[in-house]
Amino acid sequence: MIVVLPCFNEEKRLDPRGVAQLVADPRIDVILVDDGSTDGTRALLESLAARHPTRVTALSMGRNSGKAEAVRTGVNLALERIARGESRDDLVGYLDADFATPPEELSRMLDKIEASHAKVAMGSRIARLGAHVRRKQTRHYLGRLFATTASMVLDMSIYDTQCGAKLFRDTPALRAAMSVPFRSRWVFDVELLGRLTTGNADAPGLSVDDFLEIPLQVWEDVRGSKLGVKGALRGGMDLLRLGARVKSGGRSEFFPKK
Repeated sequence: MIVVLPCFNEEKRLDPRGVAQLVADPRIDVILVDDGSTDGTRALLESLAARHPTRVTALSMGRNSGKAEAVRTGVNLALERIARGESRDDLVGYLDADFATPPEELSRMLDKIEASHAKVAMGSRIARLGAHVRRKQTRHYLGRLFATTASMVLDMSIYDTQCGAKLFRDTPALRAAMSVPFRSRWVFDVELLGRLTTGNADAPGLSVDDFLEIPLQVWEDVRGSKLGVKGALRGGMDLLRLGARVKSGGRSEFFPKK
């Protein structure tokens, strides 16, 4: 599998030990995407790539384009490598660079999708007995409101659309979904899921049975998150706008008009 880590000004938060843990799993290669950082992130990513030359790639966006475009760019590079036969399998994913979802959880998600027929596996942050899932209360309740609204927009019952750990099999639906930029920097995960289930003229959409939500055993808020109150409000407004477009124009609205 090739996992993409989008990075913007992560010099002080990206733990090199987390990258080393990822590649300690022989199934996982890593693409680190610098989204036009203004600190020492780019140099850090290049040093990590030099430390693991056959397993880690550092990619620079040149200018800040947002997490959505950083993820899309990294995933498309991963899909190109899969098409050239340079990957061990047909799986690609993305993960937040703060490792709120730790590397061992990504490996566990990989076990689950490999053992299933699912084409998409999504981490789900469910606080429950036997799990160490720690979120600030305000973010938890805002997240529940957001997830409920997102489920209505997508017409799918999803507990957690915004968890930063997602895995995908290489399918025509995924390639179509990643072929054009996302409208929103803040709710691109919802756009992506909508595109995957809608499809287009070149690629049929996936069915609900193709998706797997995996409750995480460990997840913890990491200080310094880029998503503050303003970002959450912008995300909520973006979601409402997306829902209004889908209601008036149909599911094709998940794809921007060319």
